[in-house]
Amino acid sequence: MPIDVLKDKCIGCTRCAKACPTEAITMVEKLAVIDLDKCIYCGSCVSACPVTAIEITIDKQPVADLDEYNGIWVYGEADNGHLAGVVPELIGEGRKLADKRGTELSVVVLGSDISELAKEVASYPVDKVYVCDHEGLARFRPEPYTRVLAQAIRSFKPEIVLAGATTTGRSFLARVATELYTGLTADCTGLEIGSDDNLLYQTRPAFGGNIMATILCPYTRPQMATVRHKVMQAVKQGDKPVAEIINVDVNEKLLSSKVEIKEFIRDLTQKVNIVDADIIVSGGRGMGKPENFAVLEELADALGGAVGSSRAAVDAGWMPYPHQVGQTGKTVCPKIYIACGISGAVQHLAGMQSSDCIIAINKDQNAPIFEVADFGFVGDVMEVIPELIKQIKTSKAAV
Repeated sequence: MPIDVLKDKCIGCTRCAKACPTEAITMVEKLAVIDLDKCIYCGSCVSACPVTAIEITIDKQPVADLDEYNGIWVYGEADNGHLAGVVPELIGEGRKLADKRGTELSVVVLGSDISELAKEVASYPVDKVYVCDHEGLARFRPEPYTRVLAQAIRSFKPEIVLAGATTTGRSFLARVATELYTGLTADCTGLEIGSDDNLLYQTRPAFGGNIMATILCPYTRPQMATVRHKVMQAVKQGDKPVAEIINVDVNEKLLSSKVEIKEFIRDLTQKVNIVDADIIVSGGRGMGKPENFAVLEELADALGGAVGSSRAAVDAGWMPYPHQVGQTGKTVCPKIYIACGISGAVQHLAGMQSSDCIIAINKDQNAPIFEVADFGFVGDVMEVIPELIKQIKTSKAAV
């Protein structure tokens, strides 16, 4: 992907150099000179140039090359041999896309000693399971996982690759797309095969959730997208493995990494993972202080649910990040979502508005959260919640 400075247009204003995040541009005799070893092709210089003297040219893959790609892949993310909850959702959506496209659906799994995991995946409605099994893949590290998955994609040439927008997926799928020189649409909420062009139409929230953008990748393959947990409908597995299991050779040279894992410490602050919880009690800035979150924990325990948080409370240090719900946190879809002292910014709504029942408690009767709530209490959370806990305990005692 070449980047050029048009000498007859450059006026030596230095705006491009000031805009470059990697300091790849220097001025030589009033002409911008770009160090290609430092350039990341972000386009900041192109936007900053007032006379359009910088151009980035994207080389399109020949149509013949695009036709070599076939099939849909799902990245089968797993932790300690347990399949991530988002994977059955991706398989369900991938099955629909594959059937409409008239092609195969496959899952690719990476790890060490994952034969049992492969059999579990093979019991879902997929056609093939590609297994990259090596002791060097026992723990997730972005660099080797990127190289191994990218190499597998180069070898088998799937037309579409889907993955979960999880912490793991977000940390290396973009790397895979970069290595393959293709596009990636993150945090999709909708996927569809175009009826006229057979392209993957990838829909995701944009501008803070104010609009929905549909993105296409017509010139390169594979078409890649990540999808948040709880957005797609999960599919159930069958009684026994039926898909073909294919073992993929892992090249030792792909496993080098600058990262060395010393120890893995699980987060024990969550009694229940908010992504899997049927009931979530979330608090925001309106809780007033971190100590007040104790009453939310008491309410969550009484209901058998989990405690969530808005970004404002996390940024203030009141709650750890794993509890954050919203566009920059986790997407949840519980049966009951209780928003306590949360105003209802669009970024927060993007992560919870698909909940079956939303209950809002806020002193401000004009708070946006009431616009999406099924039930609302206008009042002080520190007065409403203790009374709610009292009523729940009374009801339980009467049973």
